[in-house]
Amino acid sequence: MHPSRVRVLLPGEDRMSGPVVYWMLRDQRLADNWALLHAASLAAASTPAAPLAIAFSLFPRPFLLGARRRQLGFLLRGLRRLAADARSRGLAFFLLEGGPAEVPALVRRLGASALVADFSPLRPVREALDAVVGELRREAADMAVHQVDAHNVVPVWAASGKLEYSAKTFRSKVSKVMDEYLVEYPEFPALMPWNRQQPDDVDWDVLIDRVCSEAENVPEIDWCEPGEAAAMEVLLGSKDGFLTKRLKNYDMSRNDPTKPRALSCLSPYLHFGHISAQRCALEAKKLRHYGPKSVDAFLEELIIRRELADNFCYYQPHYDSLAGAWEWARNTLMDHAADKREHIYTREQLENAKTFDPLWNASQLEMVHHGKMHGFMRMYWAKKILEWTNGPEEALSVSIYLNDKYHIDGRDPNGYVGCMWSICGLHDQGWKERPVFGKIRYMNYAGCKRKFDVDAYISYVKRLVAQAKKRKAEESPDTGSKRPKSEVIQQLNMSKTLI
Repeated sequence: MHPSRVRVLLPGEDRMSGPVVYWMLRDQRLADNWALLHAASLAAASTPAAPLAIAFSLFPRPFLLGARRRQLGFLLRGLRRLAADARSRGLAFFLLEGGPAEVPALVRRLGASALVADFSPLRPVREALDAVVGELRREAADMAVHQVDAHNVVPVWAASGKLEYSAKTFRSKVSKVMDEYLVEYPEFPALMPWNRQQPDDVDWDVLIDRVCSEAENVPEIDWCEPGEAAAMEVLLGSKDGFLTKRLKNYDMSRNDPTKPRALSCLSPYLHFGHISAQRCALEAKKLRHYGPKSVDAFLEELIIRRELADNFCYYQPHYDSLAGAWEWARNTLMDHAADKREHIYTREQLENAKTFDPLWNASQLEMVHHGKMHGFMRMYWAKKILEWTNGPEEALSVSIYLNDKYHIDGRDPNGYVGCMWSICGLHDQGWKERPVFGKIRYMNYAGCKRKFDVDAYISYVKRLVAQAKKRKAEESPDTGSKRPKSEVIQQLNMSKTLI
């Protein structure tokens, strides 16, 4: 492992003798996990060799930034698979239902000599880690605490020491050190069996039912199966794997919302850490001769753009507010904040896709019912929210609320940066000044019509919605056998007289 991938938060004693605990946060997998590998190497190097345990804490709901049943169900079903896999490999898996506050007590109870945590740039995770480190510094100063960036190919603190202005400036820095970090993973070291306190048994069915019933009822998705095995199938599967079957169309078709199969469909797995971005990059590079342009485009999105989002959220504490925008963007937005809007919609109207624009309605309904909006449409979607709300602060707040509520990969640096790019010109430049937008890049319906078949996209979303409604009816047979014509379909058939 590259030494700069690890940060020492508490040095601990020179000689480690107790168990090592890996506090799994963002990277919920056993394979290709630098944080787990580092924890294992510490355990193997202890004198005498020490066992290794994994701990995952279920944070209180405020921490989850409003995670709904859709995201929580995916999270917990993935953890159930991970816990079973850990047990089969002789690794203890502790599920802490009381949140991060239980971590210090666990490591003290286990007599641990080291705690290893993975990395997230988001405020709630950083605050939780700081609180745990602070308590251990006061009460267990002999314990080492390390943090490992297992999410990014190039660790966020090694890629750049500052907030980067654009992909261009970030790309040049990452490219210079890429070969140092984009390497194959080492084998997992042999470890002594876990011989300490055993984890409590978890009734996963009861836990999932309880947590999901307490969460806001945004239905779970069924097109994306959680877990490491499912993630690798999407990447390399023999039937419909992205790299094995769909890669060649990525370069030319990834920005066409009528061709969703051109996309990798890996974002849920990357968000929940069920697959390593580094593994995706390594496997893509092996197949570059099959489609050099597609592989290069995929690596640009996977590494440069995705890790640029982490850079922004790490170095900009106001990553989800207008205060996080560059000064030129704030100024131009505020200069035009009072401009007359031809249409004004409430958050409820937007959430229910009740606008005059059938294309925007389709994008909103794709997100609500499918759990994932096409990447190109995310830009159009957010920019129209800026055009249809009372000001940039409201637009950003509404877009983040809807993104985090319905996207399976919501509450992610890429989501915050996507909204900031669309509304606040983040990682972009100033454009021709116009009403409402100021110098922020503008998008409209006519431009979309030039790029792709708008009617085909709307028809595609209609089918998705109809399928989702049918599944919901089948899951709730007591709601009645006859259902009225879907209001959702009616919304998509609204007048196409667009300005």
